[in-house]
Order: sequence, then structure tokens, then C-alpha cells
Amino acid sequence: MGKLDRFAKETFAEETSRVTGGAAAWEDAPEVRLERVQADGYLRVLRPEGLALLAAPWPEVRAHEEALVELKLAGDHVDVREVKRALLRRQAREVERVEEREPPWMGEEPLWFVAPHVPSWLHGVRALEPFAPGCYRVGPSAFQFLWIAANELPLRDELVPFLVARSGRALDEFARWVAPRREVEWVLSMVQYMPMSAWTREDLKRRFGRSDDPEIEARRQEILQTLLADSPEVKEQLIKQGVEKGIEQGQQQGRLTEARAALRRVLARRGLALSAALEAQIDGCSELATLERWHDQAVTAASAQEALA
Repeated sequence: MGKLDRFAKETFAEETSRVTGGAAAWEDAPEVRLERVQADGYLRVLRPEGLALLAAPWPEVRAHEEALVELKLAGDHVDVREVKRALLRRQAREVERVEEREPPWMGEEPLWFVAPHVPSWLHGVRALEPFAPGCYRVGPSAFQFLWIAANELPLRDELVPFLVARSGRALDEFARWVAPRREVEWVLSMVQYMPMSAWTREDLKRRFGRSDDPEIEARRQEILQTLLADSPEVKEQLIKQGVEKGIEQGQQQGRLTEARAALRRVLARRGLALSAALEAQIDGCSELATLERWHDQAVTAASAQEALA
């Protein structure tokens, strides 16, 4: 799984619970019992009433227990083959749900296809009914088949999980809009992974902090030194505050603090309660790599103890 793909899925995992107020949650999809047939993930409906007042497409999933989500990001192919594969994965998941229950489940698994735009070829073979900006019902279909064109969606907080699929100028617009609305760590990941324009990327790098990428961090340090040289009053203030003397130690502590906070956010959004012992385990961890590993495990773990294993 590529870094951009992973970033998009982690954004769905972290953002869905928050932007829906806990009304829906993202789950990584296990591999379906067919060779190489695995969806990107599912939207699991936890509280349908919590989705009613959110921007489309969220309210459309209220009548279902879950919807299968296919994510096609900037640069991905969106051709007939990819759509047919998505339909196959939807059917496989439907079969799986039937086999999981007794008596068999008699429903129809919805399919939400998220992509930057609606491909021109789709208009020639399917009937597309727009029902909200960027949201289309695809027919004819015996099940709910939605096409969500991220480039056409409005810039709204609850739509961030879908907006990460934007491309081109629409992606640049989203990046500049969302940057001040999210924490620095998320913004840095967005800058590193999403294929925005060079101008937008450089602009965001100047506006936001450090990165684990040595090249980006070196560039940031160069910019910081230039700013300090051009602003002696700022440098003097930093010296008075003792920042320069402890900057290396402070940066490391800052990374650890942000990593602990990010881990706790994921656990909280997934409803995984921390015991006093686990809280102490997080506070006592001074290895950034370990905290990041726990963060990745927390996205899919069944318990907080499993996430911190």
C-alpha cells in the first residue's frame, strides 16, 4: 500500500468518527475469501440519526448498516476495469455478509465510489443523477451505487475524508483551506504525500513546522535561519525565552508530545478506553518510533491493550 493510499485511509479512520460526531466509523477491510479481492474499507453506521444533518453524501448511508467504499486518488486510473473490479468487491462483500448470518442476510450492499471527478466514459454507459454538489446516484442499479466526485464537493469540515481524493487545482484549493484547520502533523503528512502543485507545497512548507523527511526538514531549517537573520527582534526574543539553547531537546519533546496526542485521539475516536496503566505506558514511552507504531496499530486494534502491544 502506497503512502498516499495509506494516508487517505488513515484520514478516513481518524476523521470519520470526529466529523460525524461518532455517528459513523471507518474499518479497514479484511481480505474477502476470494483471491486478491479486497475493498479499501467500509463505512460502518453506528448512529444513523447523527448523520442526518451532515452534508451529502453522509445522510445517504443512514438506511444501511454499512457501505463499501472504493477510494481512487489523484493519479489513480478510473476506467471500466476499475469500476468492474469495485462491483466485484461489492458483490463479494455481499456474499460474505449473507454467509455470516443465519438466517441469511437479505439486504443489498451499497457501493460508494470516491474519485476526483466523474470520468467521461461513465456518462455514456450509466445514468447519473446528481442529488447534491459532487454526489451522484449511478443507475440502473439494484443497490445503492453512489459516485462522489471530490473535486466538486464543497469545502466543509465533515467532508474532509472525501476531499483528500481531490486532484489538480481543486486539490490545491483544498490543501490551502484545510491546513489551518488541522494539526501540524496531519498537514505535514498531507504536504508529503498528496500530489499538490509545487507552489502550494512550498507555501505550506513555509507556513508549517518540521518534518521527518530529512530533505523537507533541512529546507525548513534553512527558511527558519533566513527568517531569524532578517528579523533580529524575533531572534532576540527567542534568545530571551531560552529557545535557542534547548531547541534540539525541545523539538524532540515536541515530537513525543504530538505523537502521544495523536495516539490518544485515534483511541478516543474509536472508543477504545485507556486504563490508568495504559495511560502511564503512553506517558512513559520516550521512543517516537514506538509511539508511531502504536498509532498505526490503534487504527484497527480491537482494544487499547492490543493497540499498545
